[in-house]
Amino acid sequence: MPHNDLNLMAKTLNAQYRGNAAIAILEGILRDTAPNKTALVSSFGAQSVVLLHMVSMVDRTLPILFIDTQMLFRETRNYQTALCASLGLENIRIVTPRNAMIAMHDPLNDLHQFDPDKYCDLRKSAPLEHALQGFGNWISGRKRFQGGHRTLIEHFEVDNLRLKINPLAHWGQQEIATYIEENRLPKHPLIAKGYASIGCAPCTSPISAGEDPRAGRWRNHAKTECGIHLPSPAPFAPSQTPQNREKASA
Repeated sequence: MPHNDLNLMAKTLNAQYRGNAAIAILEGILRDTAPNKTALVSSFGAQSVVLLHMVSMVDRTLPILFIDTQMLFRETRNYQTALCASLGLENIRIVTPRNAMIAMHDPLNDLHQFDPDKYCDLRKSAPLEHALQGFGNWISGRKRFQGGHRTLIEHFEVDNLRLKINPLAHWGQQEIATYIEENRLPKHPLIAKGYASIGCAPCTSPISAGEDPRAGRWRNHAKTECGIHLPSPAPFAPSQTPQNREKASA
């Protein structure tokens, strides 16, 4: 769809769904668009369980793209497996960078130390862009209270000629916490250790009392986003594999 048409669609949908509950936005977008053209992208991080739970109530077959950078915490991988089983999610697609690209650009697994932007392009942005081919819409868990580039996001926006849906855009931290408690949802195990926003292991640290929830991401760097939510093309070739199937070799 041409960019101008997508912008008009996003504007129209924002007006249509203004004031609607997050789950109503999910139900509406899956009802009014081709369901097989929409995917949820989830980090299975600290707050991911809210949107994943809503999806489990609306459509358990919705494709869910989980980016495994191969540098994640073991706790995140275990949480992803257990949570999908608990919620009955049926279409998990694990997205990884190609082994050959890792060998070429990050053979010592230390790229994050001196070029975190390139690290994220290699391990996140490029694999996701490839995985999203064929999808016209993707669902994100971003929220305004997370700050930075997210402060002014709407429920619907345009991203790389796709419609991006942010059902939780206007939710606050208390709403997230309340939803998790009221629905008795399992929390990411690292939350109990002081992690408020959880990404790759070498780029994520616990936060202190009073710090911004995302202060533990790329600490001591000016970086605030991994890149998948920024309008920049990814230069690396990726691979995508369904869960429980052997990952494609390089």
